[in-house]
Amino acid sequence: MSSYFGTDGIRGKVGVAPITADFFLKLGWAVGSVLAKNGKSSVVIGKDTRVSGYIFESALEAGFLSAGVDVGLLGPMPTPGIAYLTKKYNANAGVVISASHNSFEDNGVKFFSLEGFKLSDTDQKEIEEKLAQPMVSVDSASLGKATRCEHPISQYVKFCKESFDYSVNLGGLDIVIDCAHGATYHLAEDVFSGLGASITMINNQPDGFNINLKCGATDTAHLRDVVLAQKADLGIAFDGDGDRLIMIDANGELVDGDELVFILAKSWHSQNHLLSNTVVGTKMSNLGMRHALRDLDIRFIEADVGDRFVMEQMQINNAILGGEGSGHIICLDKATSGDAMIAALQVLEVLAKRGKTLSELKSEMQKYPQVLINVKTQEKVDLDQHAVLKQTQLEVEKALGDEGRVLIRASGTEPLIRVMVEGKDLDLVQQSAEQLANVLR
Repeated sequence: MSSYFGTDGIRGKVGVAPITADFFLKLGWAVGSVLAKNGKSSVVIGKDTRVSGYIFESALEAGFLSAGVDVGLLGPMPTPGIAYLTKKYNANAGVVISASHNSFEDNGVKFFSLEGFKLSDTDQKEIEEKLAQPMVSVDSASLGKATRCEHPISQYVKFCKESFDYSVNLGGLDIVIDCAHGATYHLAEDVFSGLGASITMINNQPDGFNINLKCGATDTAHLRDVVLAQKADLGIAFDGDGDRLIMIDANGELVDGDELVFILAKSWHSQNHLLSNTVVGTKMSNLGMRHALRDLDIRFIEADVGDRFVMEQMQINNAILGGEGSGHIICLDKATSGDAMIAALQVLEVLAKRGKTLSELKSEMQKYPQVLINVKTQEKVDLDQHAVLKQTQLEVEKALGDEGRVLIRASGTEPLIRVMVEGKDLDLVQQSAEQLANVLR
């Protein structure tokens, strides 16, 4: 098990190890040294809008250069944009400086391979082994060079737009887009303009501190208020690094990742476009979605939580659609990573082609009530050895019967134990989740 890498790279509080400038310097050198063993290499580095991005961009840049690796700087850019541009600029790796949906006090880093996919466990192990060695710079003649990449924004905007069927017109639709003061702030309007819809942009004025602050995919209250006040047809919310998508329908109802994946799956299935007739979700995917897919004879594959694991199962099962309730949606025939803007474009395309509202499409899948409680932990908890918790879980599962389930897991990115209970009876689900959380507390 990696000592640094979680389910989505390395992440934590700025100034607290390992989220420090000196560690990022050595990390850049370690990754660069692994890359450089196969000859001259290059990387591209992008970041979201949090203020600490300047520190870690400079530190990683210096580390890569000292390992003899050339660096292309992308500036603020969504995570999926960096995945795409890694391939576009023919770089050996792409680097994302972001803590995704977390607040500005946190930051982190994740990497993409030259094919635009997340690094494998093998790659991460090799980087960890290098980190354990003393940092030694290459000689002056072998140092890397740094440049600003040319036109990264227009390249990525063009890529997103090309995923949309332009024979479809969104004329008459009134759409509100929430950028979470994050990495989509300067390009989302360009991506969604020209489709015939009327676009209103909100939370697209980042100051380094307001990323994900009471806005975006993790807090849709502001978007909901604007949609209702403006009587818009729908709202689109991204998270800070642009890889999560949540929508709001005209009634102010939230439409989450599970529902959006189902909307795409049903439409693509009817068009014989759903490769392998398969959708990949996670252990957290709602029972309602699983049952709705089953009723359409669409196969559902359960992966571990985390878009990297969803991607792995998609590749193994030759699937092109996968995602999580949190809003990570992977359209593998369009992009090599979860891309919120591309996913949103696909949903809008379905909306237009089926001639239905988002609310109507949402109603075609009945979600089971699901309660998720995060229990903060001061130290690592061995869930397998927690006898009282295991006994309580057995009792809860017996009460829920066949129409409910329990999932308890440690977060891969934060010091939390996540308790999830779902079933048909909301009162029983709420009571069961509280019962399990109280055992942990």
